[in-house]
Amino acid sequence: MQDPPTEDKIPVTDTAISHEISREGLCFSDGRRKVDYVLVFHQRRHGSVRSPTSTSISQDRLSIVSNGNFPTAVDPDAAAAAERGGGIPAGEAGNVGEVFMELGVEGSNEPTEPADHEMRLIRQEFEANLLEAGLEIERDKEFKTHGPSFTRLHAPWPVLCREAEFLKIKVPTKTSYELKEEKGFGSSMSTVWKKLKQPFQPKVPHQEHERNKVLSHCFSRDKLHLYNIVSKDTFFDNATRGRIVYEILRRTVCVRTCQTIGISTLIAKGVYDSAFPLHDGDYKVIGHVEEKSDRQVLHEEWARYSAFYKYQPIDLVRKYFGEKIGLYFAWLGVYTQLLIPASIVGIIVFGYGVATVDTNIPSQEMCDDSLNFTMCPLCDGACDFWRLSTACGTARASHLFDNPATVFFAIFMSLWAVLFLEHWKRRQISLSFSWDLTGIEEDEEHPRPRYETILLQKRQRKQKQKKKKKKKNEAAIEKLTWKDRLPGYCINVSSILFMFGLTFSAVFGVIIYRITVSALMAMSPDPETKSNVRVTVTATAVIINLVVILILDEIYGAVALWLTELEIPKTETNFEERLILKAFLLKFMNAYAPIFYVAFFKGRFAGRPGNYVYVFNDYRMEECAPGGCLIELCIQLSIIMLGKQLIQNNIFEIGIPKLKKLVRTIKDKGSAETEVEDERPPKQWNLDYALAPFEGLTPEYMEMIIQFGFVSLFVASFPLAPLFALLNNVIEIRLDAKKFVTELRRPVAVRAKDIGIWYNILSGMGKFSVIINAFVISFTSDFIPRLVYQYMFSQTGTMHGFIDHTLSYFNVSNFKPGTAPLNSDHGDITVCRYKDYREPPWSPDAYTFSKQYWCVLAARLAFVILFQNLVMFLSLLVAWVIPDVPKTIVEQLKREKKLLVDVFLREEKEKFQLIQSLFSKDASKHQGSHVIPPGQSGPLPGRYSTLPPGATQAGDGGVPRARCRAASFSQFTRKIPPSPRSENENSRHTAV
Repeated sequence: MQDPPTEDKIPVTDTAISHEISREGLCFSDGRRKVDYVLVFHQRRHGSVRSPTSTSISQDRLSIVSNGNFPTAVDPDAAAAAERGGGIPAGEAGNVGEVFMELGVEGSNEPTEPADHEMRLIRQEFEANLLEAGLEIERDKEFKTHGPSFTRLHAPWPVLCREAEFLKIKVPTKTSYELKEEKGFGSSMSTVWKKLKQPFQPKVPHQEHERNKVLSHCFSRDKLHLYNIVSKDTFFDNATRGRIVYEILRRTVCVRTCQTIGISTLIAKGVYDSAFPLHDGDYKVIGHVEEKSDRQVLHEEWARYSAFYKYQPIDLVRKYFGEKIGLYFAWLGVYTQLLIPASIVGIIVFGYGVATVDTNIPSQEMCDDSLNFTMCPLCDGACDFWRLSTACGTARASHLFDNPATVFFAIFMSLWAVLFLEHWKRRQISLSFSWDLTGIEEDEEHPRPRYETILLQKRQRKQKQKKKKKKKNEAAIEKLTWKDRLPGYCINVSSILFMFGLTFSAVFGVIIYRITVSALMAMSPDPETKSNVRVTVTATAVIINLVVILILDEIYGAVALWLTELEIPKTETNFEERLILKAFLLKFMNAYAPIFYVAFFKGRFAGRPGNYVYVFNDYRMEECAPGGCLIELCIQLSIIMLGKQLIQNNIFEIGIPKLKKLVRTIKDKGSAETEVEDERPPKQWNLDYALAPFEGLTPEYMEMIIQFGFVSLFVASFPLAPLFALLNNVIEIRLDAKKFVTELRRPVAVRAKDIGIWYNILSGMGKFSVIINAFVISFTSDFIPRLVYQYMFSQTGTMHGFIDHTLSYFNVSNFKPGTAPLNSDHGDITVCRYKDYREPPWSPDAYTFSKQYWCVLAARLAFVILFQNLVMFLSLLVAWVIPDVPKTIVEQLKREKKLLVDVFLREEKEKFQLIQSLFSKDASKHQGSHVIPPGQSGPLPGRYSTLPPGATQAGDGGVPRARCRAASFSQFTRKIPPSPRSENENSRHTAV
């Protein structure tokens, strides 16, 4: 394999001559060309340096590898020579005092590692290919033993035009139209609403008038005159420029790696450490406030906690970070806004429970000492009989969350989930229209580096086998099959099952903890300890559950990533979708398994007095509290939800990144002690490299999806869940914004039409929440038993006597040996009560389920069916009534299509008229015996020309080359003999 044709000697110039520190480090040393992308690799050895003129060498040097657009010399004569020839010949460099650096040449004084030498050659080939693609490169060559070295990339105007046309990037045209104004009552309401929202609007400069919509169209080099090109430097914003350069980096071939695709493979192989676009300068406002950059505006109006009450500047977020991140914050904003009505209704439901707790008959009966309900012991031997009135506090607290309003709230929240999804669909389509995403095609995706590596290994194995068998007509292996992925699939299934088992084991371990601690505390001689058994055990068990969930969350995230890698997905989209599904499945089970146990299993399999179910032959299965399991479910849900949000937000999202940054700072200071201090301030690429890399939106979405589950799945047990979710999200939006603006490197602006697989997960959870809430109300709360008693068994049609109705009788003489209370103070007790629907001991079918049990069970199942069908019907009705696409968007889309057709018809008409005028002029010149020499033409009016005034083309004899109005940049790809001037004006790039 031959090495790529690269220059052994790279001209090095002193950066002290740069223009005003290169406009704050955002441009090349000429101060004009923007740094659109940065590649970073680490220097691992000293460079070999020689100076032809034996002059002293400065400590910081700059190597400019340009493709003819910028002279690399300092001397005016040298600059002129560079302008004439596109660079300085190696033989003349010594005359202008240039310093040269040789990379990896023979005869170098310092030995190099073979791997470093190979990586250097790969970088040389890759950067040579980037030059061929039309990019311009500037490199740092710093004299240090180790540390980051930066390669800056700039995309000139012809390259931006070419790539924007390939990527079908929509850009604003000169045509705009006025949006229809509402009339009548709707207009006045809209005006009032705008005035009310005015204090909450961020102070963001509007790019266009509110009532005018600029028509956008896919960029085309043949229609430059249609676009509103004020300046070539600012026509494509920085995010778009970075995306264009990333597309070139992603598809650039590097043959030496034996793989096809560029930058992702090179980063995976360690050739480069990272690659990223630059932020727009510092986020702190310095100087005039009017000259704030987009990053500074975002920091002031979006990424501060003091701006929590303001709307998000979503359009500016999209402009700076791209559509994918813009959609995430728009979705988070819609979700947070819709939590406001849910929180208000939840507070009202909770307030209803507080207002009616003193008039609730069942809780009054539980608190009445005169009723004298003597309950059976809670444990064997050590526990004594107890009075139901001692559980008065639990009964009153249970009514706060278990009351008739809870059923209404469950139905409301099920419909709320549907409304949220419908509202988001409409919002998403509106954003897609305003962001010019309608009709875009999915970008072509390249294979992942790991996929290519496995595919290459497979090809090599097949080639070795075929060489041994001496077979001919070998066919190249195009892709991996299911057989190649079968080991990964097997490991995936077994690992996920193992993780499920681990989750259930953790839940079971906490159950054993509760059972054993309850038994031990019941044996304590201290009466205060005995009286606080249930509160102590419940609180400590939930805290243990929370700690286990947080630890397993981190483990499951890493395991999901490892398992997805084993599947060898071909593209990044496939990888992301599979990773999301695995991580969601594991984290869903981890977060909700303890809650599911309390809601549906606790107390169901405990047995009855005289026939309890035992664990390890010694410990009884635990039962629900006297007030029911719903209060325990509420405690479990609230502590896990609040603890997870507080700990993850404060420790994982704030503390750990700050700790990592501190460690990086300490490392950098330690390495800087061995090097000479640089007196100049760090450039923007140094500052951005010190930031944490962007690792995707999956953790952000996952946190919100799990919270959505807490809000929707078990909301019947905890009406205040939406309120706490709202308070968390108000902080979460600003926390994420601050992280993106100040703590993360700028991500590539990725186009996306929707939030992808997350919408399907949300929709599935919304439907699942209907089933879960139906079962919680039916089987966990006492709502159905109360209804059945009031309308079937109550003598007066009221709730009086309900507690006595739910308690069964047990004859204490039927205790198994060793299970009766050993030190009982109630020696005269012959019958105790326990909560269940069973026949009394004097019945012929003693201790079997009673008629009341089967009535209640039938009513519970009927309620589940009725609740599900009612909510599903209402959900479908809501989805049908609310159209997915707003009517105004439909009208504007039709109007834009009509306007585009008119624009292009007018364009064709003008071109036809122009051709006719050319033919008529040509005919008149022939009649006047004027012959136009070949290769020359008369100039046309300036309004049809896309070339700057005074620009000439080679071979035109100094006469401006005529260009029709619909001219394109195809001049850069035609094989025209190059002239020194044309070679200097327009960068080289790959022919299209």
